[in-house]
Amino acid sequence: MDTPFISIDELTKFELDISSGTQQVEIIVKYNGNIRKVAAELNGEAEILNSNYAILTVQLDQISELYKFKEIEYIELPKKLPFFLSTNLSLACITQVQRPTSFGLSGKDVVVGIVDSGIDYTHPDFINDDGTSRILFLWDQTIAGIPPAGFKDGTEFTNRQLNTALASGQPYTIVPSRDTIGHGTAVAGIAAGNGRASPARSNRGAAFEASIIAVKLGKSDVEGFTRTTDVMRAIKYISDRSEELNMPCSINLSYGTNNGSHDGTSLFETFIDSMSEKWKTVISAATGNEGSSGHHFFSRIKENEILNIDFVTDGSVNKIYLTLWKNFVDNITFELVSPSGKSTGIIRPVETITRITLDGVQVSVLYGQPTHYRTNQEVYFLLSRKDKAISSGVWRLIARGEKIVDGAFDIWLPTIEDVANTTSFLLPNVELTMTLPSTAKNVISVGGYEAVTGISSDFSGRGSFRRGYFIKPDIVAPAVNIVTAKSGGGYDSFTGTSMAAPFVTGSAALMMQWGIVQGNDPFLYGQRVKSFLCKGAERKFPIKYPNPIWGWGTLSLCNTMNILTDYN
Repeated sequence: MDTPFISIDELTKFELDISSGTQQVEIIVKYNGNIRKVAAELNGEAEILNSNYAILTVQLDQISELYKFKEIEYIELPKKLPFFLSTNLSLACITQVQRPTSFGLSGKDVVVGIVDSGIDYTHPDFINDDGTSRILFLWDQTIAGIPPAGFKDGTEFTNRQLNTALASGQPYTIVPSRDTIGHGTAVAGIAAGNGRASPARSNRGAAFEASIIAVKLGKSDVEGFTRTTDVMRAIKYISDRSEELNMPCSINLSYGTNNGSHDGTSLFETFIDSMSEKWKTVISAATGNEGSSGHHFFSRIKENEILNIDFVTDGSVNKIYLTLWKNFVDNITFELVSPSGKSTGIIRPVETITRITLDGVQVSVLYGQPTHYRTNQEVYFLLSRKDKAISSGVWRLIARGEKIVDGAFDIWLPTIEDVANTTSFLLPNVELTMTLPSTAKNVISVGGYEAVTGISSDFSGRGSFRRGYFIKPDIVAPAVNIVTAKSGGGYDSFTGTSMAAPFVTGSAALMMQWGIVQGNDPFLYGQRVKSFLCKGAERKFPIKYPNPIWGWGTLSLCNTMNILTDYN
């Protein structure tokens, strides 16, 4: 098999700042046949996620060897993912569905899966009235020990171990897993907190009697970040555990990346799509907080036209990527100019890899190629500096149209969690500001709005009407000043689409309790849940739905449940 991307090991070096070929790296692979044999021949390890997807751990200098195996269909590098932070149950019409005089739903006998920064298992919101834990399993990927079967890292803690820890008076000596960031605890509180720490349980979440399976993501060298491979492991783990328990599961993903084409075709996204079709599963993902960040640029270049694309950085970050996606049929050259006026010179597509230093900044440029999954082409720019921050000021990317048929292209900078909004394009485009994996086709993509005033949140990631992209988000939920469980005890207020997604995650759990557990609709999972949530959404404004800001409208679970009743 010929090597279609001779530069993938080079790109790995770009991403990980690796110069040696002896470091172990993780690779996402789509495969057929015996992938363990491939790993063994390379003295590596294979973690099988399902019959088509696996994670291989190999030496950096062995990556190009993967192309020689007929079992390998495609490979992809993991990306870093930051967690998103930025009365609402009633406004989302969830409280009404919880009432005994209505549907009386609580999430009982449904699993809520939290894939995040961990969970404060000592918080009263995740403890039953008898003092036992509501958490069935907690897999902490950051603690060395005994991982779940089929995985190579972390430690799995069972409900029995959690109960022993809670009863001991010194829980962290038995189960040392902590949520030091607090993000996962907040998300879990909205989706499934029981409100035991609040007066009259006023701060309880949506599926307040659901069982919880939590995964604390880890292994990144940057606090608050994880990798796509860890997320893939977490989804498989929760799905497998739920199937073993014969319980439907609703999984929450509240983080994302701009590093990708945003069209749902990466292995990361297609794997999540495949897992949403496995078992009785619903996966909800936040659209991110990139709506007003200035991190997306779009234009359409003509033949012989020159476009100047300016972006600014404030001198506070030491790594910036630009991921540019264009039609492969178009020939476009690029040139990068530093704030001091130094230039890379014109970079042409035939120069697969270009490296040059500008103002002390290492600039690496990679022209990718189309694959059997996508027809578009990536041009990847990485600016990095190890000794200090990248030069502040205005950087200019010059695009020159040579042979143009289509001419459209998109560029994304890293998310605000990576580089804040002090690194941005001077002329940004607000469309297609959703982050991966909310761009996956089968997930429920959840944007955010300010529920009390009923206005959209400018930070909420947006979709696009443009040809070639499916309209997202699917739905929006409350995302501003959400009071929820705080790691360490008590409650706090949080803002961001991270807090919108668990409203939908909890709502899906309530729906599956009614449909699957109570026997009213045994097939109420996957795309069927999404369809009814979209059908029941409130559409309050005289505008076209769906649209890139509101999707199909705002979450209204009581509308959805009433429609479900009619259909059943």
